[in-house]
Amino acid sequence: MKKIAILTVVLMAATATFAQQNLFGPAQVKSPEINADKTVTFRLQAPKAVKVEVTGDFLPTQKIETPFGTFDAPGVAQLKEGKDGVWEFTTPTPVAPELYTYTFKVDGLTIIDPANVYVNRDINNLSSILLVDGNELTNHFKVNDVPHGTVSRIWYHSAHEGIDRRLTVYTPAGYETSGKRYPVFYLLHGIGGDEEAWLTQGRATQILDNLIAEGKAEPMIVVMTNGNISQHAAPGEGPEGMIPVTMQLPKTMEGTFETCFPEIVKFIDKTYRTKAQKKYRAIGGLSMGGYHSCHISILRCSTMLVSSLLPSTVRAVCQRSTRTSTRSSTYSSARRTVLHSITLLSATPTSSTRTIWSSRQNSKQRVIHSSIRRPTVATSGATGVSTLMTSHHVCLSKPS
Repeated sequence: MKKIAILTVVLMAATATFAQQNLFGPAQVKSPEINADKTVTFRLQAPKAVKVEVTGDFLPTQKIETPFGTFDAPGVAQLKEGKDGVWEFTTPTPVAPELYTYTFKVDGLTIIDPANVYVNRDINNLSSILLVDGNELTNHFKVNDVPHGTVSRIWYHSAHEGIDRRLTVYTPAGYETSGKRYPVFYLLHGIGGDEEAWLTQGRATQILDNLIAEGKAEPMIVVMTNGNISQHAAPGEGPEGMIPVTMQLPKTMEGTFETCFPEIVKFIDKTYRTKAQKKYRAIGGLSMGGYHSCHISILRCSTMLVSSLLPSTVRAVCQRSTRTSTRSSTYSSARRTVLHSITLLSATPTSSTRTIWSSRQNSKQRVIHSSIRRPTVATSGATGVSTLMTSHHVCLSKPS
């Protein structure tokens, strides 16, 4: 019995050691490090590497030639090897406050930063996250000491497609006990995204919490759909299992998602305490989500969603994205616009919002396909706003 007891103790100790192995890995360098002057230092321990580079939307873009023309691509910077095989690069100038993504290239192999646990998935690409704080914009991206809303992953049945599909739904702080009814903002993702995209890439939850707490946005329900109508849910979250991730999915932007959208609106009104009138519903999206927003609000759900498009009296803000070479950087610029569009869902826009609206007026804007690199107009109603965020432009509109 004594031998058995000793053996049991040894096995338990071995099991505990195995379970804790990730806690006692090799010492890692500090990366990224935001310095006092707002320059950023990146480090990677790779003693056998020959060449190490960093690329990301914090760097100036570079021009690349493609079969479709000349485009801006993320900049690339070289790291220099120092003591103990630690490679290092410090930006030559301060990095402007913003939420960025980046990756390393080690002898041509793209990897995330092993010293940085904050990671973003964009379709089938992983990148590390860098938040440089310093202004009101980045403060909205942070988790601040304010009342927090609730994020739910909830399933609805699509009778049209004959499958159960998942939604991500944000309810504002106090929803569970207030007994009140709320307006609804339907927020749609870009091509290749899913119902997780606006949470992980767009920081929608943090933006909502902060704007509502500051009184700059009316408390609202925000519904983040999966625009890929052939999918049950985000990769790995549906019965398809852990399949390879791709953006080449069936039924993409051919009308099925738009046709099915009234099922979502009816489900939300049935499940949540909504203000179930057209003037309290708004819709917006990035890229493919902008295309969906346009067709849903104007063609498919004009009696359900805000759709008062008046081309001759539209005031539009068309903000050219300065960092649109990757989808992740497009989401960075889109975060700004979502921040404003959420603000505009308030009955009383802030002074900063009024300034935005007055910054440009164009009386001849018209709706076009969102992938065309020209301004696109969406619609809004008395207390709501629709946004379209195209691949190279971010646009808002509001009837005058």
